[in-house]
Amino acid sequence: MANIEHELRVLNSLIETTIDSVDGYRESASDAQNPTLRTLFERRASERQAAVTALQAYVVSQGGKPEDDGTVLAGAHRVFVDLRAALTKGDEAVVKEVERGEDHIKHKYEEALKDLELSPAARDAIDKAYASVKQGHDEMSRLKHGFEALG
Repeated sequence: MANIEHELRVLNSLIETTIDSVDGYRESASDAQNPTLRTLFERRASERQAAVTALQAYVVSQGGKPEDDGTVLAGAHRVFVDLRAALTKGDEAVVKEVERGEDHIKHKYEEALKDLELSPAARDAIDKAYASVKQGHDEMSRLKHGFEALG
């Protein structure tokens, strides 16, 4: 039987990190020079917000109180810590910084999916959100490598 307190901690940690991702994508969209990148970042922010909403709904369904803010208030590592500095260096730097954040969030989800203490229902909720994370990570990685090939 899954330990519900442990499960809620894991899910709320993922919610915080995913909110950081939403914020990072929104910030990237507002400061990106290329309109195609702006649109891409806005779409990713919306997808991540949907993942946050789904994870929060699962936490509520389990009788928990879902996180509603990112990790800055929680004192944990912020995914997009160097984003503002990167934005002053152009779109290539923004993509590299976003991709670094994507590495972090992807790793965090993968670790959660390895957690044997989670119930099948919790694992399923995480796996659904992970689909967006994996897709975003892979897309940012391709973009980063595309910039590097041009450079």
